[in-house]
Amino acid sequence: MTGAAALGCVLLSLGSALAQDLQALSQDPKNWPMAPRDYASTRFSPLDQINAGNVGQMKLAWSFSLGTDRGQEAAPIVVDGTMYVVGPYPNRVFAFDVASGQVKWSYTPNTDPASQGVACCDTVNRGAAYDNGKIFFNTLDMHMVALDAATGKELWVTKLGDINKGETMTMAPLVVKGKVLAGNSGGELGVRGWVTAVDENTGQIAWRAYGAGPDKDVLIGPEFKPFYPQYKGKDLGVSSWPPDAYKIGGATMWGWISYDPQLNEIIYGTGNPGPWNSMQRPGDNLWSTTMFARNPDTGAALWAYQETPHDLWDYDDINESILLDLTINGQARKIALHPGRNGFMYAIDRTSGEVLSADAYDYVNSATGVDLKTGYPILNNALTPELNKTIKNVCPAAPGAKDWMPTAYSPRTKLMYVPHQHLCMDFQVGEVGYIAGTPYVGATVDMYAGPGHYRGEFLAWDPIERKRAWAIKENFPVWTGTLVTAGDVAFYGTMDRWFKAVDARDGKILWQFQGPSGFIGQPTTFEGKDGVQYVAILSGVGGWPGAIASAHLDPRVRNGALGFAGAMQDLPMYTQGGSTLLVFALDGKGLTAHANTNPEPAPKDPPVQ
Repeated sequence: MTGAAALGCVLLSLGSALAQDLQALSQDPKNWPMAPRDYASTRFSPLDQINAGNVGQMKLAWSFSLGTDRGQEAAPIVVDGTMYVVGPYPNRVFAFDVASGQVKWSYTPNTDPASQGVACCDTVNRGAAYDNGKIFFNTLDMHMVALDAATGKELWVTKLGDINKGETMTMAPLVVKGKVLAGNSGGELGVRGWVTAVDENTGQIAWRAYGAGPDKDVLIGPEFKPFYPQYKGKDLGVSSWPPDAYKIGGATMWGWISYDPQLNEIIYGTGNPGPWNSMQRPGDNLWSTTMFARNPDTGAALWAYQETPHDLWDYDDINESILLDLTINGQARKIALHPGRNGFMYAIDRTSGEVLSADAYDYVNSATGVDLKTGYPILNNALTPELNKTIKNVCPAAPGAKDWMPTAYSPRTKLMYVPHQHLCMDFQVGEVGYIAGTPYVGATVDMYAGPGHYRGEFLAWDPIERKRAWAIKENFPVWTGTLVTAGDVAFYGTMDRWFKAVDARDGKILWQFQGPSGFIGQPTTFEGKDGVQYVAILSGVGGWPGAIASAHLDPRVRNGALGFAGAMQDLPMYTQGGSTLLVFALDGKGLTAHANTNPEPAPKDPPVQ
């Protein structure tokens, strides 16, 4: 063996060990070390101190204001009794002692104020990631930052893009085998999308895979073995677009990444093609709205599946994929369960990219189904956009049946818990020109409640039976993530200020708390050094649907916020912006709950109320 080969083996072994260490952290019930909790993106916690029988006794233990009243979408992550939270612009980071609520340290990056002007859908941030004693997060102005988890000391800062082109970053990164993975936002500003891997120790870019363009840019090579034949041509990321249109065609990556250590593949989806006026970009527009599997070591594409070829309606494919091993039609399969923005719940073989099933989980009339032989959606041609003609009653609306808000899965109930919206729209396309760093949309949109006149739903979906188990209708879109526990409790929040706990088996509401602002964050649960189980969520309405309240848009302008304002005109009557971290425990006091379950002496300092 040569020295180079030996070094390669050592590096591969080190990378594998790092992945195993982080995986072990996520398997410890006390921790929540990454936004999805685990690599499979289940958002399931084995903790059961809080359960369906006693969650009604849960009260506020402590709270903290992050100081920025914009959309609060981040997941509080926890490792070994310390919580790490990232706020929206300017993306300040806080570290707290979980049991007391005391601030251990805070860090404020030098985020460029101009980045606020190119953020399409509020200045949100979806959270941080942890590995090897370091905290990683992204700033709105296209920087990735590494901090010492113990002290908050800045370790490195890497610039990944350019806000002058319309790029921003809002996603929570994921660390896999020593690489920090993240992608860009800006699909409504004519950017070129990508996912990038950064070395966690040096901050150097390890690889970058673009969402469109020639194979060498998309990292399509000998390892690429897609299931469907339409993806086997050369440089399809160029030929499926008008000349050079892929360079300003979006296909960003601002959502969720899952990782299968056994297959050594990451799975994620790309965003919409640009502009929204599909008549300006004939072709399938590969590789937008596409699920990719890649080798995390090199970025090499392994397979791909495009959910929405030649996207007509802004159906990004950035939603989460939950990785499960299930028996499908009597056969054990490695499955990626993916609630598509187009309204279909996909079960995809994650070894090949084959679509095994695709069932509507909300009202859909933009398509009638998915052809499993070809993978293509069966479109409703009566709704095809025409220049300067208003196409009425398209369902789902541009945010899809479900947007970024992550689903949870319980191995106890075998159900998925899906937060989503229930909206339709009127849609008119118009010609648009490209100017760097400015909106590149070419559509006027007006959204409204779907059939039944409700705007959101918390849905329990049975992936084996491929049908709804139960659902709770909500007045507004359910724009929070979800959490489910071994105590058979599922948590979610509403935009009209309610944080709710329901029985994961039947959907019965067991507890609810009215927060200071609407909820669009991600609930997490963990155990403090005091042996107490806590539940945390950020309260602060905003994001795409909540901009009318937090950014004070004129509710009379129905097509404001890319059309979402029309569906949310009454939201300011229920809530305004906020920035409060809320942490709950049984009886509200960690010390009281601790004394009830373990008669050790209580700490001298009580937790902050």
